[in-house]
This record gives sequence, C-alpha cells and structure tokens, in this order.
Amino acid sequence: MRRKIAAGNWKMNGLKASIGELEALKASSEGATCDVILCPPATLVAAMADVASGSGIVIGGQDCHWNETGAHTGDISAEMLADAGAGAVILGHSERRADHGETDGEVNKKSVAAWRAGLQAIICVGETEGQRDAGETLDVIGGQLNGSTPEGATATNIIIAYEPVWAIGTGRTPTLEEVGEVHDFLRGKLVARFGDEIGNGVRILYGGSVKPSNAAEIFAVSNVDGGLVGGASLKASDFSGIVAAAN
Repeated sequence: MRRKIAAGNWKMNGLKASIGELEALKASSEGATCDVILCPPATLVAAMADVASGSGIVIGGQDCHWNETGAHTGDISAEMLADAGAGAVILGHSERRADHGETDGEVNKKSVAAWRAGLQAIICVGETEGQRDAGETLDVIGGQLNGSTPEGATATNIIIAYEPVWAIGTGRTPTLEEVGEVHDFLRGKLVARFGDEIGNGVRILYGGSVKPSNAAEIFAVSNVDGGLVGGASLKASDFSGIVAAAN
C-alpha cells in the first residue's frame, strides 16, 4: 500500500505571522497516518523547518536551480533548501512553466539537483484547457512525464503531481472519471519505464481546486495517492480537513 500524501503549496503567500498556521497544523495533524508536506515561500523555509522539527511534517521548497552554486541572482540551489531544513521541493509547476518558460529538460536537471541535495522531487505535469479540448491531454502529460523525470527515479526520491492547469485556483475540477483516467495512464507510464516495483511504488498526487469538501472522494480514485493543494493549504483549519481525508 502506498502511503498517502497531503502536500501544501503556499505559492507567493505567507509572512512570518503565518507561521502560526503551521503551529496549528502540527496540533491538528498529530498522529496522522499520511505524509504531510508544506511548501512555503523561500523566506519561510528555515523558520518553518525549525517549527516543524520532530512533528513529522516535511517542509519543502517551491523551486530550485540545477547548479549547486554560481552567478544566478535570485535563484536558490537545492543545497540551500536542504541547508535551511527542507526535505522536498516542487519542480515544474505549471505556473513556473507558464510564467518562466521552464522546459521539461530544465525540470529534469532540477530533479537531479534535488536528489544531489537529498531532497524529494515533486514533479508536476498537467495540460491546459486548450490541450484538453483538443484531445491532447495524455500526449501532453506523457511527454512532460518522460522529459521531466530523470533516469534513476525511485519510489522514494520522486513524487508525481498531476495538476490540470485549467483547474488550478478556478474552482473547477475534472470529473472523477477524468482524474482516474490520467492517474491510471501515469501509473502505466511509470511501470513501463521503471518496472513494476518502482512504477507501482511512486506516489501520484492530484492538484487543482482540492478542498476539504471534495478531498475524500478525489483521494478514493484509482491511483490517486493524495493531493498537492494550493489555496486550501494556507489555513490550518482548511488543510487539516484535507490531511484527515488522506489518513
């Protein structure tokens, strides 16, 4: 059985005062049987890693550069995240791909860097509304998965997150059948490339307007191993309900 994950992506939200939400989440998720990952902005990683220490909650970053050091103003290396106390990093999120032009090849290099620093790579894939309407969903996602995931992937060093771009923050979600179709497809691609043991061990998250009211039914879908949650992870009162659904 794959252990489910409740992962939160705070995106560009959160100040020092927001650390209180982590304190509340620690209290509400004590004894959780799922893995809990929280990815705040880089300015809060170290402070939140200190607060989360000993709780079982993993703090992650939202991006990293593929180089360990260098003349890359404004970038953060995987080693810097690990040094700050992070245990994971989100890579290839659709907002990074769209806003910063990230390619599958760059996400691949960043994933290798994450492993180099001992971080778990959360590799994101997902189609736009236009691509779905054109019937290109599986082709697009299959290409992203293949190009973004390096050789050497294991069930412990990567997590795959499927986020239909058109469902992120819109309140819209695919039908459960559509979610299941994509997750089953991703599972098949992982097994075909990495073999039964690794392919069936890698956890695949769903992201896109996940909230306490729909988390349980989404997490019950075939090959959905939890969620990568945006807005609903900002408040412990909301995110704790999603953690409970993943238990």
